Amino acid sequence: MRTDPATVEPTPDPPGLTACALCAGETLGHRDPLPGGQAERLRLLADDGVARLTFVDCLDECERGDVVVARPTAGCRRSGATPVWFERLAGDDATAELESWLRAGGPGRAPLPPALEPHALERQPDAPSTDPA
Repeated sequence: MRTDPATVEPTPDPPGLTACALCAGETLGHRDPLPGGQAERLRLLADDGVARLTFVDCLDECERGDVVVARPTAGCRRSGATPVWFERLAGDDATAELESWLRAGGPGRAPLPPALEPHALERQPDAPSTDPA
C-alpha cells in the first residue's frame, strides 16, 4: 500500500536532490502538461520541505535524460549511505514515488520503492588515478 505523501511530514533534515538543469524535462518534452515541467515538480518538492534541491548545469549523463540524484542526509552518509542516481525520472507518478521515498528519509533511511527501481542507475565509484603526475 502506498502512503499518501501529503500525510507524511518531511524529516527535519531532509535528503538532498541534485538535478540536471539541462536535461530536466527531456523525457516528456512537449507532452508534459505541467507548466515548467519536471523542473517545476522538483521545485515544488523543495518548496514543501521534502528535499534540499540543487540544479547543476550538467551531471554528465546527457543520454539518460531527466537525471536526478537523491543525496542522503549527513547522518545517513556518516552511516555509509550513498547517493542514488536516477534516469528518466519524470512525470507525476514517478515524482510522487520519489516524494514518498524522500519523505520517509530517502537514501540510507528508507528502502527504494519498487516503482523507482527501473529508474535507478548503477554507478561505479571513480577509480583512483594511476597517473604519477
